[in-house]
Formats: sequence, C-alpha cells, structure tokens
Amino acid sequence: MLGFLQGFSYGLFMTCLPWLLVGLINPALAHPALAPSRLLVILRYCLVVPSLSVLLWLTSLWGGFSPSLFGWLAGIVAIPVALPLERTLRGWLERRRQRRQQAQSAAELNKRRAREEQKAYEPGVSVLDPARPPVGADDLVLAMCKAKQNLLDVQRPDLAIQADRLYSRYRHVVDVLGSRFHTGELTFERSRSLVTQVCLGAVDTLGTMASQARGVISVDGNYVRRRLSQENKRLNEEERAALVRRLDLLVETEQRLNSLSARIESALTVLDDTSVAMAQIETARPQASVTTEKALDDLRRFVEGADRYARKD
Repeated sequence: MLGFLQGFSYGLFMTCLPWLLVGLINPALAHPALAPSRLLVILRYCLVVPSLSVLLWLTSLWGGFSPSLFGWLAGIVAIPVALPLERTLRGWLERRRQRRQQAQSAAELNKRRAREEQKAYEPGVSVLDPARPPVGADDLVLAMCKAKQNLLDVQRPDLAIQADRLYSRYRHVVDVLGSRFHTGELTFERSRSLVTQVCLGAVDTLGTMASQARGVISVDGNYVRRRLSQENKRLNEEERAALVRRLDLLVETEQRLNSLSARIESALTVLDDTSVAMAQIETARPQASVTTEKALDDLRRFVEGADRYARKD
C-alpha cells in the first residue's frame, strides 16, 4: 500500500506541469470550476496538487523506498479521471444551490404577495372560492370564479383579489336594487342588466390579465437580477443583453397589468356610484303623515306647554 502511494505521488507530481500548460491555454480543460480562470489553474497545479503529492510521498516513506508501477500509472491518470467527476459534483452542487435560492425567492415572493393581499383587501370584501362557488351562483359569479382560478394558476394571487372585490361590489349592488325595486319591475331588470354588462366587461379584463401574466410565468426576475448583479463582469455582451431583455419583458408586462387593473378600478367605481345612487332613491311610501321637521316642531311646542296639563288640586 505504501509503495502504491509512493508511485501515485510520483505520477501525480509529474502531471502537474502538462496540465498547467493546458490550463494556461484553455482554463476550462484543466479546471472543473463553472467559471475557470488562469489564476485558479496556477493555484491548482502549482500549489494544491504538488502539495498533495509531496504529502503523500512523505507519508509513504514509512515503509521504505519502493514505488510501484501500478501506483505510478494511477497517479498519471488521476487528474483526467478526477476532472469530469469533480466537474459533475460541482455542477450538481451549483444546481442544488440554485434550487434552494429559487425556493427561497419563491417563498419570499409568496410572503410579500400575502402581505400585499392583506393590505389590498377592503373591509367587507367577500372571498370567492373557485372550487366551491356560492350557493345559487349565476353565470356571472361562475365566470368570476373561473377568472380568479386562472389568475391563481399563473401565480398571481395579488391580481386574483380583484375578482373578490368585483364579486363583493356586484352582490352589494344587487342587494341595493332588490331593496329599492321589486324583482319583476322593469327598472330592476334594466338596472341589473346594465350592472351585469359592466361586471362581464371586468371579468373579460381579468381574463386578459391572466393571459398577460401567463406569458412571463417562467421568467424569474429575482434570478435574472441576481445574475446581473453578481456575475456582471463575467457575462458576455450577448448573455447580458438576453438577461436585460427578460427584465424588460417583466417590466412591460407589469405595466400592461397595471393598466388593466385601472380598468377594474373604474368598473368598481361605477358600481359604487350605482349603489349610492340607488340607495338615495326613495321608492317606499312614507309612513308618517307629516314631515320630520313639522313633527319635531309640534313635539317641541307640546313639551314647552306640558305644564298646562298639571293637576291644580
């Protein structure tokens, strides 16, 4: 065994110079790093590998001087055998690190979107469950559920909130109309038809938002920004331009989504205006025979003269 180590150390030391020359010409051939450089090659074959071979040689001297031919041959082929194995191991570790970073980025993104969702929800907003629509849901509410599910499928829960807000406004407007008009009245049917058309337009906008978001679902903005910030000096012009283009796609998509969100806000504002206008309409017959102001005046005068009804005895 010690003779094998002696021969191995001799063979390993002899191959340092040839591999150093190869690495100076093309560092990728002599170093397993993902981004090798000539400095890494020099450190590897002028310091690390020679030190390892000298350490093995000194360790093997305890058994005397008897290097074996098999050990010498093993030392010669050690580097060409170890390079692809080490390169494979480094690649696997790098992919594992990237998966962990992507998982961490996704978790941070989900947390941030969850916080944005909590801030975005208004008091009194009803949350739609696409898997279990409300009992007695009409076609419009079912379309809202489908639109929300589409947004959730493209990992945009921050946009899916718009479906909940739209459903809450729609239900409130219908309740207000039902309290002001009878179901069979022409005014009720006409008003509800207009409200339904506004909501259908908003649902179409939600569908467009889902389509826009689906186009960039595979683009990881955090990964691209990290590549540009950490490896900017090592990127060539073509790769840098490709990464910058990915960011531009994300920015352009977000701008279009913001524009579509503005349309949703306009529809919600129209529904709010409708609710307020309908709530101000007095359709019920007044129960009092006099106005409130006249009743207050009469009651005030009665209180002022109440002492006249006191008993004199």
